[in-house]
Amino acid sequence: MYVLPAIDIRGGKVVRLTRGDYGQEERYELTPLRAAMEFRECGAEYLHVVDLDGAKDGRLQNFDVIRDIVEATGMFVEVGGGIRNYDSIAAYVDCGVQRVILGTVATNNLPFLRDMLKEFPGKIALGIDAKDGFVCVDGWQTKTKIVAEEHCRRAGPMGVETVVYTDISRDGALEGTNLDVYRRLVPTCTVRIIASGGVTDVSEVAALREIGVEGVVIGKALYTGRIDLREALQAARG
Repeated sequence: MYVLPAIDIRGGKVVRLTRGDYGQEERYELTPLRAAMEFRECGAEYLHVVDLDGAKDGRLQNFDVIRDIVEATGMFVEVGGGIRNYDSIAAYVDCGVQRVILGTVATNNLPFLRDMLKEFPGKIALGIDAKDGFVCVDGWQTKTKIVAEEHCRRAGPMGVETVVYTDISRDGALEGTNLDVYRRLVPTCTVRIIASGGVTDVSEVAALREIGVEGVVIGKALYTGRIDLREALQAARG
């Protein structure tokens, strides 16, 4: 299992939201590029980067910042937030992003998802953002009637290889991740699952490894010092 330190970007700055609430934002002094470099210096090889402005309005608001991270670090970078058309996907892939996460557009337009999986083989992940068991879209602002776990189980037969599954109620809350949902999903889904949301202790990293998820996204716990990245990387390796 691998660890993906999270860099959420709003207005070109590193921020963390609590439970996806744009009104509960914490800003950090370091730049997104500096954060990426510090994570790399600790031994991280992967990054999870989100354009929060893009997630909310459907446009690539922080593309230049993310491109600079990709070019400067040489890390495996997955990106989500506001990626809702072919040109946006192509722009990220062309600049070196290794994985593009499609959430809103994939949920609202399954034929488009299937087309992009064929157009960009190995480069597309499905983002499933769950709240109260249902999929949320539009930067987590709109809750659909789609059952999140069922959506994940249907992903494999559609051709999806990787799902980034986020429990919004845990994200940024520092209350622990939802281990139970991953215990249900891993044995019943044919996709690789990236766990995201609420990881607060290194023991949870070890637990997720035992469950069998592909990777784990860690955000606020790194910025607050609740988790030491080097220890998390070791726990992920086992």
